[in-house]
Amino acid sequence: MKSLLALSRFIDNANRHIGKIATWLVLISCVVSAANAMSRYTISVSSNAWLEIQWYMFAAMFMLGASHTLALNQHVRVDILFNQLSTRAQIWVDIFGGLLFLLPATVIMTWLSWPTFHEAWVGGEVSSNAGGLVRWPVKIFLPLGFLLLTLQGFSETIKRIAMLTGHMKADLHYERPMQ
Repeated sequence: MKSLLALSRFIDNANRHIGKIATWLVLISCVVSAANAMSRYTISVSSNAWLEIQWYMFAAMFMLGASHTLALNQHVRVDILFNQLSTRAQIWVDIFGGLLFLLPATVIMTWLSWPTFHEAWVGGEVSSNAGGLVRWPVKIFLPLGFLLLTLQGFSETIKRIAMLTGHMKADLHYERPMQ
């Protein structure tokens, strides 16, 4: 279990650093958006590339940030019954949810999204918009994001099993919706 927990810490750490990149992309995207709007309305200069780079950054934010959100236990939950369960039952729900739903879905999405990226890369796909960008850099975020989410799901499963077996303190803190 110690080696699995070490692997889990490595995955968590990697996704924390990647999550920081996603966070910085929010600020960069806002700056690019503001600069593009200012140049368009003040000096009538704009480019489709500036608009597309914002879309690319949004895709990167979303796909790279998902695994970090899962690591922080801040993902969307349907917690109508979850809050009423004991901590041990919550751990079991997380394990079964991860093994039956999250991991199969992310593995399939990683597998299915790879050809989309590969075809864009090999074919040199370019945006059809005038002044548009090459498409493969944004399409790599599909398989990469789902791979990172798969790894984080594996890490979360390891931690939940460690909680059940007493190798780790059961800490299932997450942000509950305010009502």
